[in-house]
Amino acid sequence: MTHNQWILDDVSFSIPAGTSCALVGATGSGKSTCVRLLYRFYDLDDGQITINGVDVSTVTQKSLRQCLGIVPQDTVLFNNTLIYNLT
Repeated sequence: MTHNQWILDDVSFSIPAGTSCALVGATGSGKSTCVRLLYRFYDLDDGQITINGVDVSTVTQKSLRQCLGIVPQDTVLFNNTLIYNLT
């Protein structure tokens, strides 16, 4: 894959408030890209991401990230002791 290929194109989904959601798929399918866009690690080229009707590009990254909880699959969460990871 080259850096100029589209990962996500014409994607749309809704997650009801107060629910949990799992984003699963094959390697390279855009899961990490969705999370990075949601957290505003980078901005969209087109379209919008809204939470409760509010475009995430109109709020601060800090306030946005305080409202989200993501449990990644990466093992880096446990690359030290359990106590270290809990504190």
